[in-house]
Amino acid sequence: MRNLDDIQPESPKQGFQFPGLFEITAMGSATADLVARVPALLARIGLGVIEGSIRTRPSREGKYVAVSVSFTCPSREKYDAAHEVLRADPDIRWTL
Repeated sequence: MRNLDDIQPESPKQGFQFPGLFEITAMGSATADLVARVPALLARIGLGVIEGSIRTRPSREGKYVAVSVSFTCPSREKYDAAHEVLRADPDIRWTL
């Protein structure tokens, strides 16, 4: 496998490059322990969350929390699967 730092787009206007390093954000209930659940759900489909990359941001009223993590992803299919597995969780409202 190539070093992720050596991968460059073939064209400056080209979109995602795989394999690659990506970030995903899941927004959901503040009481749902998403800090633990988001990495666990990604690990369940074989994606490796980068240690120390988890960031959180509570909503203004504290009812919701956004959890962002960086992860390595080998293909577009796995990237799409990451969004699918998170959106399937009943406590996650949406992903970015």
